[in-house]
Amino acid sequence: MDEFLRIRGARVHNLKNLSVDLPHNKLTVVTGVSGSGKSSLVFDTIYAEGQRRYVESLSAYARQFLDRMEKPDVDEIQGIAPPIAIRQKNTTRNPRSTVATSTEIYDFVRLLYARTGLTYCPTCGQLVERDTVDPVARKMLAQPDGSRWYALFPVVMFKPGDAAALRDHLFDLRKRGFNRLFQNSTVYEFSTPESLLDVDFSKPVWVLADRLVVRPDQKQRIVDTVEICYREAGEVVFEQAGEPEPKQIRFSERFSCKTCNVEFLTPEPSLFSFNNPYGACPKCQGFGNTIDYDLDLVIPDPSLSIADGAIDPWNKPQYQWMREEFIGKSRNKVRATVPYVDLKPAEKSVVLDAIRRFFLEVETKKYKVHVRVFLSRYRGYTQCPACGGSRLRPEALNVRVGGKTIAEIVRLNIAEAKDFFDNLEQAPEQAAIAEKVMVEIRQRLKFLNDVGLQYLTLDRLSATLSGGEAQRIQLATCLGSRLVGATYVLDEPSIGLHSRDTERLIRILEELRDLGNTILVVEHDADVMRAADHVVDMGPGAGELGGLVTFEGTLAKMLSGSSKKSASLTAKYLKGDLSTSLKTERRPVDPKRVLKFYGCRANNLQNIDVEVPLGMMAVVTGVSGSGKSSLVHDVIHRTLETRYRRDLSKEGAKQEDEVLAQKAEKQTCRKVENAELIREMVLVDQSPIGRTPRSNPVTYCKAFDVIRELFASTPEADRRGYTAGHFSFNIAGGRCETCQGDGTVTVEMQFLADVELICEDCKGTRYKSSVLDVRYRGMNIHEVLGMTIREALAFFADQPKLVSRLKPLSDVGLGYLRLGQSATTLSGGEAQRVKLASHLTQADSKGMLYLFDEPTTGLHFDDIAKLLDAFERLIHNGASLLIIEHNLEVIRHADWVIDLGPEGGSGGGRIVTAGTPEQVAQCAESYTGQFLKTLK
Repeated sequence: MDEFLRIRGARVHNLKNLSVDLPHNKLTVVTGVSGSGKSSLVFDTIYAEGQRRYVESLSAYARQFLDRMEKPDVDEIQGIAPPIAIRQKNTTRNPRSTVATSTEIYDFVRLLYARTGLTYCPTCGQLVERDTVDPVARKMLAQPDGSRWYALFPVVMFKPGDAAALRDHLFDLRKRGFNRLFQNSTVYEFSTPESLLDVDFSKPVWVLADRLVVRPDQKQRIVDTVEICYREAGEVVFEQAGEPEPKQIRFSERFSCKTCNVEFLTPEPSLFSFNNPYGACPKCQGFGNTIDYDLDLVIPDPSLSIADGAIDPWNKPQYQWMREEFIGKSRNKVRATVPYVDLKPAEKSVVLDAIRRFFLEVETKKYKVHVRVFLSRYRGYTQCPACGGSRLRPEALNVRVGGKTIAEIVRLNIAEAKDFFDNLEQAPEQAAIAEKVMVEIRQRLKFLNDVGLQYLTLDRLSATLSGGEAQRIQLATCLGSRLVGATYVLDEPSIGLHSRDTERLIRILEELRDLGNTILVVEHDADVMRAADHVVDMGPGAGELGGLVTFEGTLAKMLSGSSKKSASLTAKYLKGDLSTSLKTERRPVDPKRVLKFYGCRANNLQNIDVEVPLGMMAVVTGVSGSGKSSLVHDVIHRTLETRYRRDLSKEGAKQEDEVLAQKAEKQTCRKVENAELIREMVLVDQSPIGRTPRSNPVTYCKAFDVIRELFASTPEADRRGYTAGHFSFNIAGGRCETCQGDGTVTVEMQFLADVELICEDCKGTRYKSSVLDVRYRGMNIHEVLGMTIREALAFFADQPKLVSRLKPLSDVGLGYLRLGQSATTLSGGEAQRVKLASHLTQADSKGMLYLFDEPTTGLHFDDIAKLLDAFERLIHNGASLLIIEHNLEVIRHADWVIDLGPEGGSGGGRIVTAGTPEQVAQCAESYTGQFLKTLK
């Protein structure tokens, strides 16, 4: 293969006939400001062409089931290897998919349990095993030399009174050479039928197969006897002869308990699969939860005692008598004045039993509407009572490896599971069977641990993972597959990673490269750039001002050149000529304007008290899995949203809305203070601003309304009777009805890529020709929508209402977007900044609390500088900001930092330190502080 991946004449999106050579088997970072063309080069050109070539190599039948891609607009691509794209998106919505299943770890664990697991009887705890012939012979030869034994197998039991069947069975046994029965240490001869009169056939009766004397030369005889008994009945019992209390040893080829005589299922991989009807719990069908009364809704605040109203349904006026009655009757069983969370398991059992009986009693009156509404408040998805959330049938939980069931294994986080399998010791025979399986399990757990996901539990639902977590799971899975000669294309893998964890990610990328793969990473993190073999900087600007390579080569070469002559913005920031933040003064905390949350306990948060100062920029940080999202989303956002809904319901909301508010109220903190200081709360995340091609930035910012009004005010529009609605492509009137305002018509081509044709009637303009005749300063509505935001600001400079709505988009670094650009083409970071810009248009933001989740996603150093300026404007307008962030520049710029940790998962959930960035930097226990201290 050629040493380089050569691209010639790429013109996808804003790429300007770009040509570049990327080295094979190297780690290449493609960087540049937002909108400079990074994704257009890496994903829409290189990956798209590689994928297209792969799909075209398949049969026409296979191609119809795969995504079809058009050939990218490029003259030539040489030396392309099979591409694998790992994006910053979590598209999994399957409720059966978990971390363990998506990484294939669960498949190997199932195989391990099926082949080496030990089954234990749930009744007596005895090990259940199948006795094969040779081990049976060895155990008998180990008995005292010269001891005498009867070898027996059971007579088939018949229904009482079925003498004919019993007689026929005994006759059949005699024909096969068995002439003696055995019961209560007494032998009965078939040859004397009258002796059988003393046999009690209502109790167990045995056939005497042989009399044995234990001697070393008797091994073959014992083997033959055991085989005969197994053939006849599947089991053999040896009873010692001539002893007043004879010793009895039982062996069975059946997989059954020797003590309870209960037969068990033979472990197979399907027994441990909750996606297979054979292994899934019959009650919940393998989902692990059912719709029932949710304890989190019934007891929303476990810090309360029963006397203080911990059990919510008993707080209702019509059921308060139940609480008093329970306290009176259970005075000696349950401490009613102790917080529910501190009650002993036996006490909780009494409480839960009373709750269960209460709901059963209420259900007898559910023919009444108000009773059904009352019951619905406490119903939700709750843990399946049959399988305890394990998803598996009970028989699967009888099997253990290393003393743990498979359900206990998947409840471990990755770090704990890695430790368990690394130290797992098995018998030599089992270890030999499990050797290859253990290699796969340990290898995959190591990779997941190395990419900083050690805090995730194996049974964590894939749908609940963030985009960054999903990307790193894919990365670890790719490492586990050990592919060689592939091109891996990654989209900002460092997003969601603390600086401490970025080092681990770099090692994984280097390991993937060293296997013999080409790694292309779209990235802005300085540490990842320093680890790269090759750097490509796109620019110099965004949109129409980008699409060129401003630098290509090693990082050392980039830093050695003169940044004054260089067009590379990245080089200027890396060398320190430019800085994203130079803020040193902090806003003082006003003690009267501090949000206080007490007893925060969502997910891994460990009952912590959190203070969020208002009127400033506060940042929540910490290592991956430390509890940042749990605090901001599950505690702060949910608590304030619930309070807001309550206020609405007091103002006369419908009964259904009140029920919804009750259902949303799974309290995750004990108490909140000063919530009345918040007039409105806004969560600004990276979800799309629209899910259809009709959505665009100007419609989201309400700027399109002003533009349509300007066109409707022209003399030509007035003469034709056109209103503002005629200049919308979303409603009938002025839009082209052939394409319904889309501008294109899609033709499905089955196994070929769908053909998207420009509408013949409107030629892609979306409007009727008569509407396009209306011009504002020489431009029709289609031409205006084709302008960039920067161009529109100059064109509409004398329209302050429109400028005020467009300028914030430019201020947050989105001046390169076109007014009519489809929302579906925007990245997550761009969508987030469009939302931010829409809020910047508000002159007064007093009492507003903005919650941001990783706003620097997809942002270059230069874009972060603009973002911080936008944040300062929001605060100047009276708003308060709470931001989840790992970017050290943003943390340094903050007025207040809340550092969670110290580790992820069960090792996190605590406040390591809180204060100004300077105070955090002095905390020796804070990983964030250690990295802040290194900033110049």
